Amino acid sequence: MVGESQTAGQGDEAAAQHPLLRALAGRFGARVLGTHAWRGDVSAVIEAGALLEVARFLRDGGEAGFDMLLDVTAVDYLGRAPRFEVVYHLVATTSGARIRLKVPLDGAEPALPSLVSVWPGANWLERETFDMYGIRFEAHPDLRRIYLYDEFEGHPLRKDYPKQKRQPLIGPGSRAESGSTR
Repeated sequence: MVGESQTAGQGDEAAAQHPLLRALAGRFGARVLGTHAWRGDVSAVIEAGALLEVARFLRDGGEAGFDMLLDVTAVDYLGRAPRFEVVYHLVATTSGARIRLKVPLDGAEPALPSLVSVWPGANWLERETFDMYGIRFEAHPDLRRIYLYDEFEGHPLRKDYPKQKRQPLIGPGSRAESGSTR
């Protein structure tokens, strides 16, 4: 356990010196809930209400120009408050810089603003996170399931999803019955 606390301390020191994390903290103040940098791994934890503004800043502001949203996913920390954390991985293709944004969410109906207006590629990534975790993305142009069929009940990557749950059978009039292979 000593190594873990030393690593955390070293990561905190590195975060305080990292120019991008300093710029985020300077621009967004208390809306940046925490930062971490260690061996090239740069992360910022931000308030949900600041997500859209921070995303635009990272894409348009400064020299980094994070022009690519690589991934959107979530983590379910059942039993902890806040329960969810939505994680965004961004890349600046010209410099190779990377940053991870984490947004904590609480509640039975977690929601965030959609980033499709900032990075159009967020469309399918947000749909996947919605499908698997039930996190809603407000103002998303087409928020619907992407992997599971419409009648599927629940969100299977939530920690409280009953793994033995039986799902409704697809009946007459469904795509399977009409001969569709999609």
